[in-house]
Amino acid sequence: MSGMTSRPSSASAGPLAGIRIVEFAGIGPGPFAGMMLADMGADVIVIDRAAEVRPGNLRLFSQRGKRSLALDLKNESARAALWRLVQGSDALIEGYRPGVMERLGFGPEAVAARNPKLVYGRVTGWGQEGPLARAAGHDINYVALTGAMATSRRPGERPVVPPTLLGDMAGGAMFLLFGLTCALIEAKRSGRGQVVDAAMVDGIAAMGGLIQQMRAVGFWKDDAARNFFLNGSPFYEVFECADGLCVTLGAIEPPFYAELMQRLGLDDVDPKRQHRQEDWPALKARVAARLREQPRAYWCERLEGTDACFAPVLDFDEAAAHPHNAARGLFVEVSGQRQPAPAPRLSRTPARTPSAGTVLGEHTGELLAELGLGAEEIEAMRRAGACA
Repeated sequence: MSGMTSRPSSASAGPLAGIRIVEFAGIGPGPFAGMMLADMGADVIVIDRAAEVRPGNLRLFSQRGKRSLALDLKNESARAALWRLVQGSDALIEGYRPGVMERLGFGPEAVAARNPKLVYGRVTGWGQEGPLARAAGHDINYVALTGAMATSRRPGERPVVPPTLLGDMAGGAMFLLFGLTCALIEAKRSGRGQVVDAAMVDGIAAMGGLIQQMRAVGFWKDDAARNFFLNGSPFYEVFECADGLCVTLGAIEPPFYAELMQRLGLDDVDPKRQHRQEDWPALKARVAARLREQPRAYWCERLEGTDACFAPVLDFDEAAAHPHNAARGLFVEVSGQRQPAPAPRLSRTPARTPSAGTVLGEHTGELLAELGLGAEEIEAMRRAGACA
């Protein structure tokens, strides 16, 4: 789609080869979304600030497969170069508070006037509009406001959520990527771009659809003690083993529950009483006591790979070494760093092999040359501090 040369990092160009994405440097969901697009072959160009460096200017894996153009947008020659880039790109990603891009002069209306086909992706916590739109916030706040956090409450305990996963990455980055994909496909038909307003609160709320449906039909109980999803039951919970390590059970369906009880040696338990909530406290105590009799490795050998719906709770090092994860190649090593492998997997046009992330300004000269600037112009920009 674009006029510049895309540079894949492996033999596979990826399904998005030929698509150019401009990513305004940020943190969290924006860089993660850009990484996923770059994994799939898009030429993702990060607009870094010329006066800044990332911490230690490390090769972060969120920057893998991208190129970095470091500009001082207060300088007119830098702005002119950026306009050349934007005018030949397919999409733009930014994750600033509402109004920041407009003040920079690169808001959606200004960009559409020069490149009407461009898809403009905006990811924020609260969204572009609404009473909280301009307020500061983080993952924990967005998860709380949508009702999702309440679904993690154990009986008698405070709710908890995994840091940054549900809000920033799932509710933010994934919905930004979905919106970009939809808009890019539509733009091929219509020749017109549009704005993708990817608010984390919107995405988190959408992911709660299954729970909302279960509540509507009376299957989901807000009372944690009466809801097996909320760790009140003996068959959907995290348990500690003899060595202090933990395992998870998730045997919801009756056949799986029956197998779990049998493999735990609780043959006297009647599987037909699985959802008798009055049985849960005493049976949960029995299951907990049984699992505490042996170390985690014993239970892995006895339960893993069966229909008892079992998995150990692993740390990141253990997860990388687990046979299933290793067989699927969930993690890769790049320049001594362990990183998650690209996902999902495509059969005919697979993702590119991950490479070391770019550092700030690494491709500035190369990109300015591709935009048509001569060596003297680039050197003049450097002397003026317009680029780094």
